[in-house]
Amino acid sequence: MPASLHLAAHDLLGQAARRAAAEPHGLAPAKLVRYLDTLRHGFLLVDAGGHVEVCTAPARQLLGCAGAGTGDGPSVRQLLRLVGEHAQVPRAELFRRLRVARDQAGATSFELTRQDLTIQVELYPVAGQGWAITLEDVSARRAAEVSAAEMARLDPLTGLPNRLQLRERLDAALARLQRTGEGCALLLVDLDRFKPVNDTLGHPIGDALLQKVADRLRSTVRTTDTVARIGGDEFVILQAAVRDPGDTQALARRIVDLIGRAYMVEGNLLTIGASVGVALAPADGNEAERLLKNADLALYRSKLDGRGTFRFFEPAMDARMQARRQLELDMRHALARREFQLHYQPQMSLATNRLVGCEALIRWRHPERGTVSPLDFIPLAEEIGLIVPIGEWVIRQACRDAMRWPQPLSVAVNVSPAQFKSDRLVETIVSALSNSGLPAGRLEVEITEGVLLQENDRTLQTLHRLRELGVRVSMDDFGTGYSSLSYLRSFPFDKIKIDRSFVKDMAHKPDGEAIIRAIAGLGKSLGMTTVAEGVETPDQIERIRAEGCTDVQGYLISKPLPAEDLMTLLAPR
Repeated sequence: MPASLHLAAHDLLGQAARRAAAEPHGLAPAKLVRYLDTLRHGFLLVDAGGHVEVCTAPARQLLGCAGAGTGDGPSVRQLLRLVGEHAQVPRAELFRRLRVARDQAGATSFELTRQDLTIQVELYPVAGQGWAITLEDVSARRAAEVSAAEMARLDPLTGLPNRLQLRERLDAALARLQRTGEGCALLLVDLDRFKPVNDTLGHPIGDALLQKVADRLRSTVRTTDTVARIGGDEFVILQAAVRDPGDTQALARRIVDLIGRAYMVEGNLLTIGASVGVALAPADGNEAERLLKNADLALYRSKLDGRGTFRFFEPAMDARMQARRQLELDMRHALARREFQLHYQPQMSLATNRLVGCEALIRWRHPERGTVSPLDFIPLAEEIGLIVPIGEWVIRQACRDAMRWPQPLSVAVNVSPAQFKSDRLVETIVSALSNSGLPAGRLEVEITEGVLLQENDRTLQTLHRLRELGVRVSMDDFGTGYSSLSYLRSFPFDKIKIDRSFVKDMAHKPDGEAIIRAIAGLGKSLGMTTVAEGVETPDQIERIRAEGCTDVQGYLISKPLPAEDLMTLLAPR
């Protein structure tokens, strides 16, 4: 019933109570009772002596007295027995509410459950006269509320418990642990290679795949276990009654195997995988938040170890994560504190034996850690998105430094896939060139195959915009990817950098020289400069010269130098 109609009914019942109270004892206007019989709510009047003066037909029906006459109904004793048997509050609490309602002249209410009915009883004291009582069948409303509460605990796509219900069941499992010592395990499951399914085939196919994954997970657990979906492609299994960690290990192995099998979804043959992190209670914690955190740490480790596997939580994982978080915090402050520096490694032309350019290499001088290796902080910067502002600083600083050089050498900066994907890259380069005064032809942008694996049309558009500015573009680590040759056909690079691994292989692998010869010949035929990286010995440089490379870079020429040391190297003699 809408709230306005409910209030109107209550007003009518109050008026009825007052009119009935005004009549001589034992009399109830028959006409008024007939009116009240038409209401959906049941209505009773009980006088101050405890006699039932009025009991309408809906009230008799709700109370199970359908055979009584129009004005007849249950006695007060019968009403009290009904309350005692079916009220959802204790009798002492009910009487307390009645006393408060009487003393404060306010209403009170409670519910009765009789057979399959839920009846809401509201009592209104009539000063000096007795009580007016309404009865309403709220069975459908309560059923709807229960259904809504259940639905609020289910994932709408898969029908699995959601995060809310998982937490309730986990709390219950941990309560059992405290009472009985019964252990449990939490397994976090993250799908590998799911995002490409959504990106290439669309979300309907992705949703259908998630439903199949949910079915497989249901099939691999016991009825006492819980499978929940807590995010896009994240699932959790709560394994109850764990007595032996070997049982949990077997479950984790089954999950990895089962999820990794092929799926047929609307005519598409799909293959994904699963990474699993496991935490055991009480060994890894006896609180929900701690178990979830430790399972997440184990999941992170399984991803680092190559995905498609499972890992149990170990205390060392938490220590490593704390160190990683601290490194992240330090790195966020490093730009503002000017802790980053650029070193430059010269490149030499084999035709003239003169320096022709330098590659900018970032270094981090931490006030407490000392020198932090780029291998330690660059992957983390890429993961958390800091590589974009750091990369922008590198471009601006490299342009400023190059303008100070006594020779007009080119300066090369590495651009990460995340930075290249940023809409600000071209704008940053234009700004850096303008503010420093460096000619665009002296700036060189180095990219790896990882950049080219991204959105092809947009990537090529950005490359062409750089070319239009006059900026040179080179492919770094050529030969280590899968599609390098096809990329050379799609975009005319200015330079190819031969990965140092091929130079290192020249002395002891017969195909090392052949690969360098092939790349050098390819570069020459396409009009591209070829730079061999990692040159460390005179023998290597002579072999590379013989194979047709145009430039070299490595410790034989010079190690990476701070900006001031490079100025000394370049100074006229």
